[in-house]
Amino acid sequence: MIDKAAVIGGGVIGGGWVARLLQNGVNVAVFDIDPDAPRKIAEILQNANAAIEKLTVIPRPPTGQLTFAPSIAAAVSDAQIIIEAAPEQPALKQKIYGEIESSASETALITSSTSGIRPTELQKNMQHPARFIVAHPFNPVYLLPLVELVGGEQTSEQTITTASQIFTNWGMHPLIVKKEIDAFIADRLLETVWREALWLIKDGVATTEEIDDAIRFGFGLRWAQMGLFETYRIAGGEAGMEHFIAQFGPCLQWPWSKLTDVPELTDEFVKTIAAQSDSQSGAYSIRELEQIRDNNLIAFLQSLKANNWGAGKTLANYESKLRTLPQNIASDGPARFITRRVPSHWTDFNQHMNESRYLECFSDASDALMNYIGAD
Repeated sequence: MIDKAAVIGGGVIGGGWVARLLQNGVNVAVFDIDPDAPRKIAEILQNANAAIEKLTVIPRPPTGQLTFAPSIAAAVSDAQIIIEAAPEQPALKQKIYGEIESSASETALITSSTSGIRPTELQKNMQHPARFIVAHPFNPVYLLPLVELVGGEQTSEQTITTASQIFTNWGMHPLIVKKEIDAFIADRLLETVWREALWLIKDGVATTEEIDDAIRFGFGLRWAQMGLFETYRIAGGEAGMEHFIAQFGPCLQWPWSKLTDVPELTDEFVKTIAAQSDSQSGAYSIRELEQIRDNNLIAFLQSLKANNWGAGKTLANYESKLRTLPQNIASDGPARFITRRVPSHWTDFNQHMNESRYLECFSDASDALMNYIGAD
């Protein structure tokens, strides 16, 4: 049972880790050299708390406590798991691990959120490299369940097993990468699409918005719930994958893509991309875009949960685990089975909670009561 964690680096990914940990009742100590880190993390937590209330109504553990430590040593001194989310600089990360090991418990699990640096490279100067593992999440960490677990040459099998159990308990889907490779699995796929997209802009074929439209109105919806190979299996019809490859395999020899090349990122080209992106999304602030993204992801996850499929199945398993946790039911007064803040979209024009939402709350409370007395 993990109840104390340290997060080193409070940026987008570090802040997302903080949110997921707090939601699972873990006390988190954060160290970040940025004096503005508390404000940034507070804004991430505001979005995360709103998202988790919409994602699941299953009672969760009491929210963990957040503290900001004055040093790495202070942050990791009593942590059971330490999550490094520093910039993608091997030398910097190795320096951080040195500071961590000088103050952390020898039994503490040390993870890196790196997007692509091999763990063997990162752990080579560590005193206890067997307890180190890459745990690569995806933004927003508090909603997306995937975490790629990558062990280095000196990582123990027990570390991989323990990490997998921990992240599963936090509602995630651990994907154990069996063969160490730069950029792991997901980012190698993303890099391929990213390179091709840059060429489409560079060659004047498409704008940033048109490329995004091709993804979000088309294959992106299929990928979100079936991935790549299961989608193509269906495309092969009743004959399946072999027929699909026989039919479309020859296309791989055609000059459709520039997978091994990338356009030069000149100042002019970067400004072109930035201007197109501003035209596409500049009407929204980053926080507004995050909220729109979160609401869309919640709708996807809820829909997939109803079908017990993909990432929705992970959410269903997480909720099932939450139902087994002891509930904090008052013993000195009326039992309280559900507590939640009323979101604005639950209210009518008079800012009163509408009737259907009262019924929803009573239903959720009834479910919690039945679970509490052992009637599933």
